Amino acid sequence: MSLTIKTLGRGRRVAAGSLIAVAALALTACEGDPDAASRPSSAAAPASSHDKESGGSSSSQGSAPSSGAKEQSSAGGQRPSAKPATPGGKPTGKAPSAAEAHTSAEATSDRCTAANMSLRLGAADAGAGNIRYPLVFTNKGTKPCSLRGFPGVSLINRDGSPVGKPATREGGAGGVVRLRPGQSAHALLHTLNEGVSDTPCWSKSQIVFVYPPGSKESMTTGSRGLRVCGGRFGVTAVEAGALG
Repeated sequence: MSLTIKTLGRGRRVAAGSLIAVAALALTACEGDPDAASRPSSAAAPASSHDKESGGSSSSQGSAPSSGAKEQSSAGGQRPSAKPATPGGKPTGKAPSAAEAHTSAEATSDRCTAANMSLRLGAADAGAGNIRYPLVFTNKGTKPCSLRGFPGVSLINRDGSPVGKPATREGGAGGVVRLRPGQSAHALLHTLNEGVSDTPCWSKSQIVFVYPPGSKESMTTGSRGLRVCGGRFGVTAVEAGALG
């Protein structure tokens, strides 16, 4: 009986010793591979990569950014410029130079104005169903001045009431007309003879109301009984010389 008990006790001790030996071998295997504890699992890898691309801190130092991070920076890191640039890095659109600005200001100051001109309506020139009246501008100042483009023309009565509608532009804009003191330029007022069209004539006007080209100041002259017929009332750009 006692022999059996001793045998069982010895067997338990042997089994316990075997377990201890197995545990020791496992511990030794772990200590033999120092990277085993620090190596991340495959499930944690995407999260680590996302942290690096989004600017999160990384435990490694001196490593180059991944190719994905480079492509992201290249594609979206900087917006393209709205304007094309010259090789020097400046926008291609340039502001007017000082000389150009001076020329523009000089042309504006050189313009003939209502204050330094006189105005008259010349005699009618009728032919082929058309009637044309020269509207003559004369430089009455002491310095040369310039005109270019279309005058604004309306017909009115002495009480200021309008007659019909303002004249419409006919033909091209023309060039600059340079007027020395005493010189003249003219534009042509155009209408039709009565009966050429079924459109009724306007009532007779008394005054021609005019804005010289480029001016906001008006001038007036007698209309010589000018009457618009056929619904046609036009004005040309100014040309050099006086007619009528």
